[in-house]
Amino acid sequence: MRILLGGVGALAAIVAGGAIWLNTSDIGRIYLPSGTGITAKQICSLHFVSGLDPERARAMYITPLLGDADDLVSVTVDTEAKEVRTSALGLLFHQRAVYREGLGCTLVHGSGDFDADANLVPLIAQPMTLNADHRDANFDTDALNAALDAAFTEDGRNTLGVAILHQGHLIAERYADGVDETTPLHGWSMTKSVAATMAGVLTQRGLIDVTADGQVPALVAAGRPEITIDHLLRMTGGLAGYELNNGTDPNSDMLFTESDMATFAATREQIATPGERFDYQSGNTVLAGQGLEDVLGDTPVDEIATLREWLFEPLGMAHSILESDEAGTLQWSSYMYASARDWAKLGQLYLDEGRAPDGTQIIPENWIDYVTAPTPGSNGDYGSGYWMYDVGLPDDNFMMNGFQGQLGYIIPSQALVIVRLGATNYTHDGSPELARAVVAAKVEVDAEPTPVEPE
Repeated sequence: MRILLGGVGALAAIVAGGAIWLNTSDIGRIYLPSGTGITAKQICSLHFVSGLDPERARAMYITPLLGDADDLVSVTVDTEAKEVRTSALGLLFHQRAVYREGLGCTLVHGSGDFDADANLVPLIAQPMTLNADHRDANFDTDALNAALDAAFTEDGRNTLGVAILHQGHLIAERYADGVDETTPLHGWSMTKSVAATMAGVLTQRGLIDVTADGQVPALVAAGRPEITIDHLLRMTGGLAGYELNNGTDPNSDMLFTESDMATFAATREQIATPGERFDYQSGNTVLAGQGLEDVLGDTPVDEIATLREWLFEPLGMAHSILESDEAGTLQWSSYMYASARDWAKLGQLYLDEGRAPDGTQIIPENWIDYVTAPTPGSNGDYGSGYWMYDVGLPDDNFMMNGFQGQLGYIIPSQALVIVRLGATNYTHDGSPELARAVVAAKVEVDAEPTPVEPE
């Protein structure tokens, strides 16, 4: 009996010690909650927003990231309630993601002011058709098709959608099975380019000054009003929210376990004077976005309605969803889902000197100079929400860039926008090769073609 009691006591001590370790280590505090969090959030969005089969979405987007830990995560998809629940071993680190029409999916932890009944009706799509005449007059069609064939090579890159605009005309597009021109696909950090563009919208309207102090509520509340929207868009906020995408970093904690991401980001340790240190982290853009939202409306529904009215609708971006956290802050760093055409239309805005197809000035004419002005410390690679690193394209190329191979190349000298979306993990996504092949497929014409209004 004494041996049995001693064994039970030892077992209890081991269990207790294990519980303490699990609740205090990065594995228990961040990694496993992040694992169940990303699984719930991604499957919810990829199924209810993008329309992908949950198993397919998990296999492409999530399992490669979690590795062996993926086997620990159980998933329940409730198609009637439109929510996804996950846990580790069916017992621990429960997460719940809830879908709302027009607002996408949100991780709900029960500690935020979450309105489960909020919704927005879908936008009405504007027609856009392939302009074969313009394509054939300006491109070697066989070479263009070969570029698309290569982009969809089945070597693990999981390309899901490609859309290419030239002078505002749709000249090529292709989609994987189960995806089409209306499918909103995850842009990850391409969303940061939306934030920088929306800053331009508000600047054009005279509603913000990106260099002014005190425009971000969470930073004002944290006693840091000197950190400006410009600092944040340029990744020079100086806060310790480092981003490793390894499941134990502050960024993983913020995205997948926090109800109020802006407050989390604003209260990180100050490690540099604002403007002095380039440090890429999503928390910067979350905070910048909160500064933008302050003039968009009082609720996520109001804010998205204004975003639609001032940006999406004028550009014809009818298949775009920007999601929020539980506290209602829109997730300008990571959570926009949009069709390949919609992402391309966003890039086209810069080629059209900030004007919508109807001629309305949406962002300042010179906003392209702002977003492509290199941020000190970035090796010339980062501007404001956009990247400019060398991939063998013309020197004026700049790009939207997101995790798992989301790319949107904007090449003013070639009048081209090239968008590639997919779920690429631990292999090359082939986007630079696609963009170079498209540029190479252009043919010289004897004279400038007669301008044609984009469809």
